[in-house]
Amino acid sequence: MKHIKGVYAIEFSIVASVFFLVLFSAIEVGRLLYTYSVLHEAARRAARIAVVCQLSTDIRSQALFNGADLVPNLSNDNLTISYLKLDGTLIEDLVSDHGLIRLVRAEITGYKHQFLIPGLSRTLNSPTFSATLPRESLGVFKGGTSDCS
Repeated sequence: MKHIKGVYAIEFSIVASVFFLVLFSAIEVGRLLYTYSVLHEAARRAARIAVVCQLSTDIRSQALFNGADLVPNLSNDNLTISYLKLDGTLIEDLVSDHGLIRLVRAEITGYKHQFLIPGLSRTLNSPTFSATLPRESLGVFKGGTSDCS
């Protein structure tokens, strides 16, 4: 019976490693879902701000939570705002075709999610998060204009 003294330590190490793997995986899935939720909200905020503010307003920084680091590595380069005609085609010249704007689309593209599981430093390319809203005031109201700052 003396040859089985270390069995409990071996069993514990196997069970503990499986337990911590499952625990860290659950935490990482939660982080991933949170990140996707924030990216979806940022796209929605960008579209909402774009339909109620002037075209010259810095919509990107406001949409990305004014620089709050809710999601690491999210920058203005990940956000694209497009002004569209009613049929969904892109308006190239916003100054001369300002009256044709009917829809605003905001997209978060190219975001890479970094995993934090020890020993697994991989990145995951996130899908595109998009929100399209109908045009509202675009910063113009009865009393003048608003810069939304």
